[in-house]
Amino acid sequence: MSAYADAPGFVEEREAFGETTVVVELERLREAAEWFRDEQGFNFLSDLSSADYLGWGEKGVAGYWGSPPQSAQTRDWTPPARDLNAPGSWGLQKLPEPKPKRFSVSYHLLALGPSPRRVRLQVWCDDGEPVQSVIRVWPAADFFEREAWDMMGIAIEGHPNLVRILMDDDWEGHPQRKDYPLGGEPVRFSDEE
Repeated sequence: MSAYADAPGFVEEREAFGETTVVVELERLREAAEWFRDEQGFNFLSDLSSADYLGWGEKGVAGYWGSPPQSAQTRDWTPPARDLNAPGSWGLQKLPEPKPKRFSVSYHLLALGPSPRRVRLQVWCDDGEPVQSVIRVWPAADFFEREAWDMMGIAIEGHPNLVRILMDDDWEGHPQRKDYPLGGEPVRFSDEE
């Protein structure tokens, strides 16, 4: 039985690397946040982080370092070369399990007091699906939610001032998304008109 199974919208609890993650339904995030604060004593939001899992678990290329082939003319030993274009496992022993949706939003909570505890509250959303603001529960969420919008394009429903925080106001796109185009801006040289 999970210690947090009574949380509103409870989906699952996971333990990994000494950390507890509690996943809740997207629609009940604010209600779950209030429950964690009021019933469980998690009175401090230390961080909010988002991740883009676009293409997670799809066939990719090997993630190993390539090296030049071993040469008889050098005395230094080099590991044998590996074709980086050959299909591989990204260094994993097996393919990862598919994720429920494209984006995860994780709220890192602390219960400060004589016996401090920590937990990660997590929701999953697809592109265009809004996530409820938790500013009324933890005011520290203000800038964290703006960063999730600015960098990932995750809409935060009910945020009082959802504007860019890191990028210029006229910036197009969200640079930490996996589908953000890579490449630089064209450089204008002085001899060109």
